[in-house]
Amino acid sequence: MPANKPSSKPLVSIIVSCYNHEKYITECIESIIHQTYNNIELIVIDDGSIDNSPEILDDLSQRYQFYYEHQDNMGLTRTLNKALERAKGKYIAPLGSDDIIMLDKTEKQVDFLEQRNDIAVLGGNILVIDEQGNIKPKQKFAAYHEEDFNSIFLNPKKIPAAPSVMIRADVLRSVNGYSTESNLEDIDLWLKITHAGFKIAILNDILCYYREHTSNSYKDYHFMTESLLQIYSRYENEPEYLQVKNQILLRMFLKVSKKDRQYAWEIMKQISPRFYKLKFFRSFFHMLLPKPSSK
Repeated sequence: MPANKPSSKPLVSIIVSCYNHEKYITECIESIIHQTYNNIELIVIDDGSIDNSPEILDDLSQRYQFYYEHQDNMGLTRTLNKALERAKGKYIAPLGSDDIIMLDKTEKQVDFLEQRNDIAVLGGNILVIDEQGNIKPKQKFAAYHEEDFNSIFLNPKKIPAAPSVMIRADVLRSVNGYSTESNLEDIDLWLKITHAGFKIAILNDILCYYREHTSNSYKDYHFMTESLLQIYSRYENEPEYLQVKNQILLRMFLKVSKKDRQYAWEIMKQISPRFYKLKFFRSFFHMLLPKPSSK
């Protein structure tokens, strides 16, 4: 998006990796185009979509004059790193191609980060929407908080929502960008950044809409469990590692016990008995009950 005149405000690089999101990509791009902040470079890479996303993005890029590239499928983290190599901004804001940002997101985050040099990553609250864009009921919003490695290592729920973040480019590059060996790029990145000594802050403002749909990876419990264990195993020398590992297994066991009993048994075998809680026994006894008849 070319600027008409030089800006005294720092450049923000918003990077979008798209894969088969023809239904959502226009809303995503237009939420970026209409930001109240006026010094943005938009970098969009289509990662081998087989739907109409490439055609839609080609049209949008010509209409709004942003950088767009279509490539063979490389995977999300490699695509984000490729976009990062091209980015010139002081701040990097990655965004999923099915999500939507609030019009003042960039402005709010730049204003904050320009005053807080000690914060490397800034996130915020999200509104969860469904495939049709309807806001889902019973949403929770967090108050402002700051986190370091110890806090998010012990409690992954404190990490920022991925579409809400803005990251200092120099920090992101100092940890070598996104890990191509990780399937959960956001959790992995926040651990890397905070382990290097940087801090994360989360605003109490709502900064984006996060879209839930059938292809969200968090609904694949095998994938989530194995990916989380892989990421956290890199920190096995931390004093709290065994506690954190068992917390992950326990949390996934509670989620899986009513949906996939066979996999729940596999998870249960890995949990140390000293980490059992009341909810564990409830789920365990539920697994012992006969399966309801499908008739």
